[in-house]
Amino acid sequence: MKKIGDYRKLLEVDNTATLKDLKTIYRNVMKDTHPDKFVNNEKGKLEAEEKSKSVIEAYHFLVSINPETQEKYKEEYTETITTSIITDFYLEKSILKVQHLNGKMFEYIGVPRNTYIKMVNADSPSRFARRHIYGNFIYRKSGEVMAD
Repeated sequence: MKKIGDYRKLLEVDNTATLKDLKTIYRNVMKDTHPDKFVNNEKGKLEAEEKSKSVIEAYHFLVSINPETQEKYKEEYTETITTSIITDFYLEKSILKVQHLNGKMFEYIGVPRNTYIKMVNADSPSRFARRHIYGNFIYRKSGEVMAD
């Protein structure tokens, strides 16, 4: 959850920012910090490159968890969590990454390690996730693997 706060702080937005707001703010920040503005200033250019990378990462992350984005993928998400079993999952820095049989992958932000351990030890990770993960953590679609 700290990651979300850091990203919002970097872009100076709150949790009510719309996709349109995020895009406008992102473009304005990138205009100010774009490395091409620092033609004869190598140090400034390097700092701008680092800031640009952070801004791009923050923007993409905040777009992925935005309610408008989640609404767009709600049907696909609901179908996945209700009909497709979990084939793999792991925790990395409080982000639970869950791979489903249908190839969809979702990340759940802020999952405590003890919840992850309970999921590892559960008879059915899919059932555990339905009861303790889905609906309890901010999530985002993080990828899709094509089935053979």
